[in-house]
Amino acid sequence: MYIKSFLKSLETLKISFFTGVPDSQLAPLCDYLMENFGLSDKHMIAVNEGNALALAAGYHLSTGKTPCVYLQNSGLGNLINPLASLTSERVYGIPSVFVIGWRGEPGIKDEPQHMYQGEITPKTLDLMGVEYFILSKDTSDEELDIKIHKFKSLLEQGKSVAFLVKKGGLVYDRKAVYKNNNKEKREDLVEAILEAAGENIIVSTTGKTSREVFELREKNNQSHKYDFLTVGSMGHSSAIALGIALNKPNTKIWCIDGDGAALMHMGSLALIGSKSPKNFVHVLINNGAHESVGGQPTVGETIDFCKIAKACAYKHVFKLESKDELKKILEEIKDKEGPFFIELKAAIGSRENLGRPTTTPLENKEAFMAYLKECN
Repeated sequence: MYIKSFLKSLETLKISFFTGVPDSQLAPLCDYLMENFGLSDKHMIAVNEGNALALAAGYHLSTGKTPCVYLQNSGLGNLINPLASLTSERVYGIPSVFVIGWRGEPGIKDEPQHMYQGEITPKTLDLMGVEYFILSKDTSDEELDIKIHKFKSLLEQGKSVAFLVKKGGLVYDRKAVYKNNNKEKREDLVEAILEAAGENIIVSTTGKTSREVFELREKNNQSHKYDFLTVGSMGHSSAIALGIALNKPNTKIWCIDGDGAALMHMGSLALIGSKSPKNFVHVLINNGAHESVGGQPTVGETIDFCKIAKACAYKHVFKLESKDELKKILEEIKDKEGPFFIELKAAIGSRENLGRPTTTPLENKEAFMAYLKECN
């Protein structure tokens, strides 16, 4: 369905405010919103899906209007808490229209981390009492109008409803291009980190960062046993790394993080600082974008991660602009005690031929755990 037709249908529900977390499957919606509204009082990109719903609740409370919250189905977990305990018709009865990208749809080839999530997505919506309509490339305007009419009645009762969007369910003839003024390529920075880390442990964040870690190991004929690729569970790589660091105190643990992921669950920085693991190196590559799903902006360019890390009691904090600066700092800190926090500025973009891991998550885990047994 063409995005303008879909949004015209939403207008009959008097929707004029959109918030959410970008998704590649919803790129037509995300690109249209950025092109027409940018980041404004009509459109806000939230730090996680629960945050988006809470923001939407505030919008409804202050205007009486129904908001639209968009997300990938992997974000349903973040959404459930405020949906069940705040906006449900059995609590405050605050209505929202959800537009959900259906990754891992049964019968459609997708990445391993999406398959189970895709299988249980309709069941999750059923369990939460959210009536949904599956939007595909074959959905007609008439079918949509019939569902919109029913949804209007449900929203008036304080219930939330959802559009579950299949691959290709929304189309737009224009594609937004996102860029920044940073020069360094993320993959070059990742390569410098892997070189400095040697046989230390690497925990890499969701999306293209983990894909680059995998491909760099392949290029350099290195083992993957040193790396835990956080292929799902966006925002939790630093907590995973902390759990390892606390139980392997004599082994240096490196977390390669991203700005979107760090923002999604920023409380982890406070926990890391409070535990103060001496063997922890937290490297945040900041390109101010949700690049793995299209490049839509985060608030990463407008906040000071280093001041936050320092306030969270990281022992050493560095803000760097280049790979040369990075190599110099990594040499200086190799014999010092952490925790360390290093923010690196990076350009938006990756190789067009960037592949994906060719091993399964289970194979990754088993090799990684076998190596961890050798570490102190």
